[in-house]
Formats: sequence, structure tokens, C-alpha cells
Amino acid sequence: MKAIRVHEFGGPEVLRLEEVPKPKPGHRQVVVRIHAAGVNPVETYVRAGMYPRKPALPYTPGTDGAGIVDSVGEGLTHVKPGDRVYTTGAVSGTYAECALCEAEQVRPLPPSISFAQGACLYIPYYTAYRALFQCAHAEPGEAVLVHGASGGVGLAAVQFARAAGMVVIGTAGSDRGRALVREQGAHHVLDHTASDSAKEVAALTGGRGLDVVLEMLANVNLGKDLGMLAPKGRVVVIGSRGPVQIDPRETMSRDASIIGMLVFNATPEDKHKTHAALYAALEKGACRPVVGAEMPLAEARRAHERIMTGGAAGKIVLIP
Repeated sequence: MKAIRVHEFGGPEVLRLEEVPKPKPGHRQVVVRIHAAGVNPVETYVRAGMYPRKPALPYTPGTDGAGIVDSVGEGLTHVKPGDRVYTTGAVSGTYAECALCEAEQVRPLPPSISFAQGACLYIPYYTAYRALFQCAHAEPGEAVLVHGASGGVGLAAVQFARAAGMVVIGTAGSDRGRALVREQGAHHVLDHTASDSAKEVAALTGGRGLDVVLEMLANVNLGKDLGMLAPKGRVVVIGSRGPVQIDPRETMSRDASIIGMLVFNATPEDKHKTHAALYAALEKGACRPVVGAEMPLAEARRAHERIMTGGAAGKIVLIP
């Protein structure tokens, strides 16, 4: 079978399409024939060797995928060949025609959700749900700012927050992105490149400020975020590309909190609750993954370049 392989850490050019043996399932393992694989920014950091957790070389990237169960190992009864599933991780990586997964990494895919949409679920939706509800403990009626709202995580957060009765403010850097954020349910949409965003937020919240900020680029925005918070406001740091200097007094005056999170830190119980909430939201139509671009597996290099250029409008998926 064909798979993307990384033999050394570096730029997108280290992503190589190669022929590799098809995996075989062991005890309580599943082989999924991948119909679509999701591309996430974190995979570019891992590929470049910039992420704290580095896989052993060579490896196949990817945690998000969707497809059909190809084969199962001993000890499994809840999943069988032919089942439609999405993945929440993989032993062998999802940038491939088939992926080996542990039993707990495979979840049923609702009939109304396409494989390309299924490849948008794990990192974006589990991250958004964990940030909003398990970390920030956001509540109905609260004002939530989603930075980078036109990307995969951002759109998921907008949908979850709107469905939960929050006042949703999203930011995006392009006209296309802002139109998409508004279409997906944000009450207000701002240009995150504008210099007067703090004034706009103050006006939109009646001067009170934000209860929750979901921050995708903390090294750029964290200092400004703190100045926009309401009393007991929370900033959840989802992404950052470097260090940042802040004034701690901005947190002191508001009893504010800065909360860091990684979706990979979620406990099995957290993941179970997230899947249950997400499946229900997908069935009701409250959440609907947005596929920004479908690209052939062979173009993984271009997908990694594209995801880091900004101006996102949905999730990039690779089609084997």
C-alpha cells in the first residue's frame, strides 16, 4: 500500500510517498482503509522536529482519518469489517491507504457525515470541545472570542459555542474566512489583522469584556487577550509558535486565568464524553465539519505548506 513516510525531521520536502506493507491487526487492534486523512498544524510541527513529543523515525504522520474497517484482531466484538468509522489517533499514522489503530482509537461515523468530513473530527472537534467545556467550563450566555475561527478548530468551536447558547465572536484574516465564520454561526466576526479589535470587542460586550478566549496563536495575541477579559475571564491556549511577554497585572485585576491545553492530554473518560457530545451534535446538525480542500495523498507536501500560510477556510484533507 502507499503511505507518506518521514525519514528525517525537516521541511515539507521530507514527506515522501512510498510503498509499504499493509498493516495486520494484533490483539484488540483494527485496520482501517482510509478514505480521507485530516491535516493539522501540529503535524507540521512534529515533521519539523519542533514538537516536544517526537516519533521514532521513520514514521507516517496523521491522527485524523475516516474510512471503512478492513480487518480486526482478536478480542473485539463492537467493531467489524465494513463499519464506517473515524479515527482518534493511529498506531501507524493516517496519511496512508490503511492505518493500524487500537480499538479505542476507532469511533463510529454517523451516516450523514462523509468520509472527508469524518477526517475533520478528531483534532478539531475534540480540541474545541475540550477547550470550551472541559478547560474553560464555558456556560450559556457567556461571551466567547474564537481567534482564527476559520480554521478547523475555530469552526468547530464556533459551532459548539453557538449551539450551547453563548455569544460568539470569531476572527479571521480574509474576506472568505470571515464570511465562512459568519455562515457557521458566529454572532459577530472581526478582522484579526485590524489594530482596533479591542475597541470592537468592548463595544460588542457593552464594555464588560470577554468571558472566554480560545487562542490559536498565543505568541502573537496573548497580551492583547488579557486586556479584553471580563472579571474571572479565561484564556485557553490552544496553539503558540513561540514565547510571549505579558503583564501579569492584567490577570490580577480581573481574577483571570490562562489555561494551557493539549487534546492528547485528555483522559479516556474525557474522550468518551467528547465523542458522545459530538455524535449527538452531528446527528442534530448542530455541528457540521467544513472541508476546505481535498488533495491527493501524493500532495502531502503542498498540504503542509498550505496549512501554515494562513487564510484558512475549513479543513484540508488528503485522499489516498
